Amino acid sequence: MTTTLAAQAAAPGRAKSLPGGRILLGAAVPVFIIGLWWLVTGPLDLFTPTQLPAPQSVLDAGVGLFEGGALFAHVGISVQRVLLGFLFGAGVGLLLGSLLGLSRIADGLLHPTVGAFRAVPSLAWVPLILLWVGIGEDGKVLLIAIGAFFPVFTSVHSALRHVDPHLVEAGRAFGYHGTRLLTTVQLPAVVPPVFSGLRLALAQSWLFLVAAELLASSEGLGFLLIESQNNGRVDRLLLAIVLLAILGKITDTLLGFIERKALKTWA
Repeated sequence: MTTTLAAQAAAPGRAKSLPGGRILLGAAVPVFIIGLWWLVTGPLDLFTPTQLPAPQSVLDAGVGLFEGGALFAHVGISVQRVLLGFLFGAGVGLLLGSLLGLSRIADGLLHPTVGAFRAVPSLAWVPLILLWVGIGEDGKVLLIAIGAFFPVFTSVHSALRHVDPHLVEAGRAFGYHGTRLLTTVQLPAVVPPVFSGLRLALAQSWLFLVAAELLASSEGLGFLLIESQNNGRVDRLLLAIVLLAILGKITDTLLGFIERKALKTWA
């Protein structure tokens, strides 16, 4: 009897540890959505192809762009812009957030100004960037960097302001000061909120990418969106949306992997 009860209690644990179980669970909703999409555009015929193309039509549009070489061009330039903007914006956010989180003088001097700029809508920066930087790659990367900056700055600043003071004093007792104290004691203490800010900043980078590529761009997924709208190619428009979702999830998963490694190392 005891053995049976123990086996029953262990069964859920074994189910949770099945190889690929978490992946299958996460794939359930996307598979359901695709199935529903096929159902309403196929057997039920609730939408016309100009309203909602079938999944096969979107796949065919992707194959056509792939065979013409345009798909890799659109995806490659968008990924490049996101990574450059994210790295630049997140790096500045980490540095400035650390400065204001550690220095009361810097916090009192700069935080009201940074908070005011944070309230400015993202699209409000576009005319100024076009005027100062131009419509080239630098302007697009700068707009994405603005989107990545504020989540990282806010999370780092807030987390460092709430680090346990006893932990800091212990670090100083071991002879850590300045940059060494920051990198050895304070930043490792705030790894979880910092990575939460980084993941939010990465999502913001993809959002700002579309805004950047909708304006004065000749390639990229944002450009593909607006071009498809103008040409009435709803299949390509949906393809661009699906690609943005997939790329966003892939980059978030990679950052999540780095986060787990960082938590094992520092937290």
